[in-house]
Amino acid sequence: MESWLFLIAVFVIAALAKNRSLMIGVGFVLVVKALPPLQPFLKTLQAQGINWGVTVISAAIMVPIATGEIGVRELLKVFRSPAGWIAIAMGVLVAVLSAKGVGLLAQSPEMTVALVFGTIMGVVLLRGIAAGPVIASGMTYVILTVLNLLPQH
Repeated sequence: MESWLFLIAVFVIAALAKNRSLMIGVGFVLVVKALPPLQPFLKTLQAQGINWGVTVISAAIMVPIATGEIGVRELLKVFRSPAGWIAIAMGVLVAVLSAKGVGLLAQSPEMTVALVFGTIMGVVLLRGIAAGPVIASGMTYVILTVLNLLPQH
């Protein structure tokens, strides 16, 4: 019963914050949870969901290349500006942090609760978007590593 209340509370908070992505995600999990034949899918979603999401995001960011909006000329232009180099560096940093974060979540699933709570607070209180749990987990990994506080399992 506690999981239902927790999920419903997150859904309500997402609705109040007008965060469609979080509402859809929580709504989907609630539907799967409500249908007993689909409940085994929750484990698959937990194990593979982040990879599926990364695949969808990767496809989405390739669309401007596919449509011709971004080409080699734009890529070369990026290398001529400080902002472009900063963006490249941040892209590399986020990719590395996200990989470390996914590892942390696999090693310590309980960290997900804190990350989700922090993400919800950021969305509701600071008008953020719920796109950062993987990045947040990567940043958490770095800080925990620096402070030598990685959970031992």
